[in-house]
Parts: sequence; C-alpha cells; structure tokens
Amino acid sequence: MVISRRGFALGSAAAVGLAVEGLGRPALADSQPIRIGWLAALTGPSSAPTIGFDRGVHYAVDTINAAGGVRGRQIDLVVRDTQGDPTKAVNGAQAMISRIGVHAIWGPTNSGEALATTPIMARANMPNVYPCFVDRLIDPARYPNAFRIAPSNTQIDDAVSEYCVKNLGVKAVAIVGDTTGYGTTAVGTSAAAFQKRGANVVYHATIDPTQPDVTPDMLRMRNAGAEVIVVWSVSPGLCARLMNTRATMGWDVPLAGHPTMGSGEVGKLIAKPENWRRVYILGFRNCSFGADGKLPAHVQRFVDGLDGKIELSDTMLWWVLDGVDAITLIADAVRSSGGTDPAGMIAYWNTLTNYPGLFGTYSFSKTQHNGLPTSEVVMSEANSHHLGAYRLAPGYV
Repeated sequence: MVISRRGFALGSAAAVGLAVEGLGRPALADSQPIRIGWLAALTGPSSAPTIGFDRGVHYAVDTINAAGGVRGRQIDLVVRDTQGDPTKAVNGAQAMISRIGVHAIWGPTNSGEALATTPIMARANMPNVYPCFVDRLIDPARYPNAFRIAPSNTQIDDAVSEYCVKNLGVKAVAIVGDTTGYGTTAVGTSAAAFQKRGANVVYHATIDPTQPDVTPDMLRMRNAGAEVIVVWSVSPGLCARLMNTRATMGWDVPLAGHPTMGSGEVGKLIAKPENWRRVYILGFRNCSFGADGKLPAHVQRFVDGLDGKIELSDTMLWWVLDGVDAITLIADAVRSSGGTDPAGMIAYWNTLTNYPGLFGTYSFSKTQHNGLPTSEVVMSEANSHHLGAYRLAPGYV
C-alpha cells in the first residue's frame, strides 16, 4: 500500500488535472505538491534505524509545510514500507518512478536494499539521497543522481579498526555481521581494514538476525582467541543477544562497531545495564556531548526546540537528524533550482560546499557524492545514550 502524509493516492494527479483544466502548464507545475518518495523499512528486523529516520522526515515535512512549503508548494510524502526486503524496495521504487511520479526519493536506508534500487533510480535520473554505508553505492559516473549523507564503509571501517588497534590495543579480532546484504558486505570490508592495520582476523561470520541463541557463535569467537568482537548489524535484537551472551559466559571482551549497538532499543533488550559496558560504537561529532555536557550549539538549539515533538529516548539522534537533513536538502534543491526538474536538482547538489546540516556539514561535486567529512566520524560509548546522543569513547577529545 502506498501511504501519504497528506493523502496522496494513485489517481489524484488526474483529479488535479481536472481541477485546473484550462490553466497553462506553468501554473499547474507551480501549484503541484512536491512529491518525495520515502523507501522505509518501517517493520522487520532492520526497522530500528528507519523508525528514527522517519521521525526526522515527518518533522521536517510538517515544519516546512507549516511555514508555507517550498515556493508556495506543499510537500507530499509518499511512503512504502519495504520491510528490509530488497524486492519490496525495488517494487516501491518502480511504483514511485513510473506510476506515482515522485520528484525525489529518500532511501532506502539499508544497503542491501539500496544495492538493488540504485541502478533503477539512476536509469530514471531520479534525484536520490540516502544514508547507506556500502562504498560502491556511490559512483558519480554510473549513478550521477545518487548522493550519500552518511559515512561510507571505508570511513567507518577506518574509524573502528583504528580505534580498536590503537586505543584498545587489540591484535586478534572477531568480525560478525547479520545475513542482510549490508551485513555480509560489511564483514569483508571490515576485515580488510583491520588487516591493513596489522591485526589478525581470527574469526568472521554472518548470523541470522532472528537467531535466538548466539552462544555457539560466541564460543567459537572465544576459542579463536578474539580480543574484540566487531559487530555490523542494524538489528537491536541480535546486538542485545551478543551482549547478554557475553555476560552469561563471563567473557569481558569489548564490542565495537555499528551504531545500532547504542540504540535505545538495545537498552530495552539487555538483561542488565552492566551488559552494555565496554561497547564502543561508530559516532559522529554533531551527536556527541562535549565536556560541558552539551551538543554542538546548532544541534543543541534544535534538540531544545523540539518541545516533545520527537521522542529521542528510544532511538539515535543521528538517525533523526539525517532524516531532517534529507528532506531539507531536497527542499533546498527545489527552492534553489526553481522547480522539480531532476537535472536542476542534481546540479544544485553538485555545487554544495560546507552545507550546514544538522547531522553533518556536507560537500558534493560532480565527481564526489560522499558528502560527510571523515573528520566528523568518531567513536562513542554505547551505554552513555542520552536523548539519542553519546559521550565520545575514551581517547577522543
């Protein structure tokens, strides 16, 4: 089912056409809503990040529409729940492009889905923004329409491997991912990053995110001599089971890796608060508390101004901020290019330098569509979660 924030449904374009019959095309174009597709895994084992993104997306759409829209045009959000399934993501993207006629697409938010949808959107020259990590999703030559507003696998692998080797002083590493396209890819790229830094990958595997007992996997990691477990999964259930099993085994090995390990959902699933200790997650400067206990000034102002409009206790702030930034970037592309022509929107993004988003400061060019600077990628303490943000991990200033 296609869901819309403002009631957009198949066939409504024809109704609009009848209502404005006799008007010139420019007037029609100027009055039509800006339709933004949102490919969202709102249910299923990969839904935790999307729920956070979704809160930011709806907040941004509502805020822009309440202020009069973009050049007087309201935003229609056209949502498809992909359930984390690449086939459903493909079907959703095709419907948005060929049947609904969206002007831009945000998502998918899982790399396994994006690997399937990115070529389809490129063939349609559909302006596309997403937060997926897999490196090969960004290729301005093959996919000139696709822009990333999150770190790439290379950036996160470098941050995690460097922290584990230099700050934790480990030499033997176990790397696990879930069985999604993202998890499978992430295990391989993470192993290469550790090996580049002289660490020995003593164990690597994928685990079904719905697997109820991870004890056999944990025993194999311990028997292999792992000094750290690096986890790449967006499933809070799997992350929590790894932490709970570690405690049951009495194995005080640190965990490091995916931000989901620090989500509020994981906090609800761990058996005891101490099971969350010695867990270090990928973090971001704009979502990190300083020595004064505050976030960077512009992010702190945003959080202070929410006034209960977005729940942050059970999600991650970066997911929310990235969702806000995605809608804002699309709205600014329409505003600055003068309309919803795909070429104009893409050309606008290709000129951005130090764009001041909430989640990050983005820069793009015709040959570089990875927008987030590496300097904004850090490591955080998972159990310091407060309002979706974190303290920097030991060793960062």
